[in-house]
Amino acid sequence: MGKENQTVRKSNHIHSKNRTDRMFSVIIVLFSIFIVMIIAYPLWFVIIASVSNSDLVNLGAVTWYPKDIRFYGYEQIMEDARIWKGYLNTVIYVLIGTALNIAVTMLAAYALSRKEFKIRNKIMFYFVFTMFFNGGLVPLYMTVNALHLIGSRIILIIMVLVNTYNLIIARTFIENSIPNDLYEAAVLDGCSHFKYFINVVISLSKAVIAVLILYYAVFHWNDYFNALIFNNKSDYDPLQIVLRRILLLNEAFASGNGGVMGGYAQSSADQVKYAVIIVSTVPILCVYPFIQKYFEKGVMIGAIKG
Repeated sequence: MGKENQTVRKSNHIHSKNRTDRMFSVIIVLFSIFIVMIIAYPLWFVIIASVSNSDLVNLGAVTWYPKDIRFYGYEQIMEDARIWKGYLNTVIYVLIGTALNIAVTMLAAYALSRKEFKIRNKIMFYFVFTMFFNGGLVPLYMTVNALHLIGSRIILIIMVLVNTYNLIIARTFIENSIPNDLYEAAVLDGCSHFKYFINVVISLSKAVIAVLILYYAVFHWNDYFNALIFNNKSDYDPLQIVLRRILLLNEAFASGNGGVMGGYAQSSADQVKYAVIIVSTVPILCVYPFIQKYFEKGVMIGAIKG
């Protein structure tokens, strides 16, 4: 009889535990859905506002789905030659700049990961130092000007050639994920550092390279401050500068300054603004799904500080 009671109590305990686990799982799912809605709704609102009547948007009549659908904002943007030139410039900066970023970052990360490199900690200190202190904007501008790079495409490509945070991720990834035994075996086969880096390190670092590509590509795509400061030629303006100029002119026109050239119709000012946001963000968002499978692995392994 005592064994039966014990069995019943154990069964009830297991049933109660399973019910608690299910309730906890339901709470987690509902909370996750709530967080996703908070994050996704602003983007959804921008999308529906970009194709809705601006007057209805301003009155708060557009909340979950578009009303009085019209594509005036997109039509005005797509007909603007400045947009396409800005797109071309930005693609150039993203492709070339990201390729240089990856090359320099991975080479530096490999060198700083080698324990036989005696001064690696001292060099790493100088990299980390730049994360907390810098010379300021005026000395930076004077340096760039002394190098005769003001108003050139080069400065928009090589600016921030190495990001210290990304360098730390790459170095930690190489130290923790690539065993030193591979290097010793490669040396016995007559492999040099450079050959080992190309054939072994790069091949085994696809995850972290994918993460760095995303980080650097997003930086170059969204970068407007460097172009605003160091570029004085409209032909070299990236997309963000072009869109910024369109927004400023459009806001001036919408506020009643009809004499400003380059603005759009006042009644559709907000529609153009929302369309500009979509045009500038959708292309870079399309890149993420292709490297998503590497993203979590690269960040987690690279973030382990050994």
